Amino acid sequence: MTTVFVAEVSSNHHRDLDRCIEFIDKAAEIGCDAVKFQLFKVRELFAPEILAKSEKHRQREAWQLPVEFLPDLAERCHERNVQFACTPFYLDAVDELLPYVDFYKIASYELLWDDLLMACAHTGKPVVLSTGMATLEEVQRAVAVLCGAGCKKLTLLHCVSGYPAPVSDCNLAAIETLRKAICNLQSAIRIQVGWSDHSVNPGVIYRAVHRWGATMVEFHLDLEGKGEEYSTGHCWLPEQIRPVIEAVHVGFHADGSGEKVPAPSELPDREWRADPSDGLRPLLKTRNEWK
Repeated sequence: MTTVFVAEVSSNHHRDLDRCIEFIDKAAEIGCDAVKFQLFKVRELFAPEILAKSEKHRQREAWQLPVEFLPDLAERCHERNVQFACTPFYLDAVDELLPYVDFYKIASYELLWDDLLMACAHTGKPVVLSTGMATLEEVQRAVAVLCGAGCKKLTLLHCVSGYPAPVSDCNLAAIETLRKAICNLQSAIRIQVGWSDHSVNPGVIYRAVHRWGATMVEFHLDLEGKGEEYSTGHCWLPEQIRPVIEAVHVGFHADGSGEKVPAPSELPDREWRADPSDGLRPLLKTRNEWK
């Protein structure tokens, strides 16, 4: 088993292409397998009634990723041997992303929007779906919509849409709930389950992977703490997440075959065990031959 690490840039890019490229380079450097951006238009994201009342929401237009960045971002990702992914937040974004993305990511907030689910599935590209705030029945329904629209490769991310998410809310056991309730019942489609992290806690990620078998871990990345979303408390810095990624990958090498036999590193000490005749080390044969 391996775990795919996805760095989520979200709105930390400052609409600066050079900064976007720096995110991709840094994500590749710290061991990520994919980098994900978000493509939204505030006036197609929030209802007019909300925008009329909320200056805070209107100001998020400054967070929009320019569509013209997409070719450069995809090219840089592939140069750095990482996948390029993006979350579409309006229907036309699905077609705008089609020539560039390796997979689509659908956010938790859009899980109920069938038209978006179907549009992503119709492309034939892999889909990743976050399940924050959703009930099991809502997730099952979304999976049925995706499968019915032709999705052939789907990853569900258990997610807690708290920013940040308290460790006590993470409920990582739900990863197995999703696996048993959905993956094992959908033999016609390849479905995997992972974790979308808002906890910024290494122990949560280790547990998600090595106890609950998360095949993908998505996390929010900032470069230096100056991104628009960093102050909320759910973003990792590169120096925080790099050792976590490294430790997760190292952990997979520790599984072994399961056969209970002496490991190569133990062999020199086998002869230095206590002899059963007197309880002293090493074995009698070794004592007699040792020089």
